[in-house]
Amino acid sequence: MKEIYLDYAATTRPLQEVAEAVAVSMINTYGNPSSLHKKGVEAETILKETSDKLSKMLGCLADEIIYTSGGTESNNMAILGLCAAYKRRAHKLITSSVEHPSVLETFKYLQTQGFEVCIIGVDKEGMLDLEALQKAIDKETLLVSIMHVNNEIGTVQDIERIGGLIKQKNKDTFFHVDAVQSFGKAPISVKKCNIDLLSISAHKFYGPRGVGVLYKNKDVRINPLIYGGGQQKGIRAGTENVPGIAGMLKACNYADQNMERLNAHYRTCKMYLSDSVLEHIPDTFINGPDKSKGAPHILNIGFRGIKSEVLLHALESKGIYVSSGSACSSNKKVKSTVLSAIGNKKEDLDNAIRFSFGMDTSLEELSYVADKLEEQVMLLRKYTLGGRHK
Repeated sequence: MKEIYLDYAATTRPLQEVAEAVAVSMINTYGNPSSLHKKGVEAETILKETSDKLSKMLGCLADEIIYTSGGTESNNMAILGLCAAYKRRAHKLITSSVEHPSVLETFKYLQTQGFEVCIIGVDKEGMLDLEALQKAIDKETLLVSIMHVNNEIGTVQDIERIGGLIKQKNKDTFFHVDAVQSFGKAPISVKKCNIDLLSISAHKFYGPRGVGVLYKNKDVRINPLIYGGGQQKGIRAGTENVPGIAGMLKACNYADQNMERLNAHYRTCKMYLSDSVLEHIPDTFINGPDKSKGAPHILNIGFRGIKSEVLLHALESKGIYVSSGSACSSNKKVKSTVLSAIGNKKEDLDNAIRFSFGMDTSLEELSYVADKLEEQVMLLRKYTLGGRHK
């Protein structure tokens, strides 16, 4: 049976050169980058080279790069670290209703610690209500945290406009961007967008798992979450994951050189599959942005009358691997907060499938997927709806 992977928003398979760089570093560049001898210097050189590359891609300074274990740690470090450092300055925090759990759950925790949390709504396509955001920002607003590309429905927020709006309303309000789904797929200038803190995860753009980045503006203070040997200027203690960082450097180089070509490929895949499904399978609908808009690599489709988990496993039996939502919460029996936020009816909260495309996705594969989708949806509806469509 052929295997077709369409869950690239959850994780990507590392590039061959990424895997090789990780292996070579583990075997050859095994020194501790804090050590003063030759092996330590060799390891430190990898960190410097990767920081230089990231700084060029983000338009920031190399020493504004902090290495983490991934997007969740970066988001937590940014939000918790900032709030701890500036807790006496202001107490109001703002985010959106469609954020990743690593942001929303962190905000919920901070609410128990005395911070005021304001959740800004979105429209049916997941776009932030900018008028509501502008009204919510006041002199007590410490932080605004907004995701660049939504991981479930692919909505792309206008972070340049949002950053300008924030600083215009209150120049002392900090702006954090979760760029886990966008870095490597869209150009980002932290200066142009007035971004103070930005989160990245390597395994979303063909890099290794277990390594990420927090960009922190040099003029912004954050308290550490991890204490120890004082690595990374005391902000994140612990020996750096040099092999992972070496692999991320290869992934950054590839993304930087192939961004436009890959995005065109993703968009072609998205249009092809959405057209095939909407044309041939009744009672289906796109969640979030129109198929021609949003992130090119994410397509979320609802199939009325069928639970997403049932359809997911039906497709898996045909060698097709997809997701029912965020990989960080899809294994829990909870409804999608994102689908609720965009106004889906109660009966449409548990019938969504997320298809996400990668460099290896082919139209031939998607033709097979479209055929199997139609076959399985019609079969399942016979049992769940007695052959009737809602």
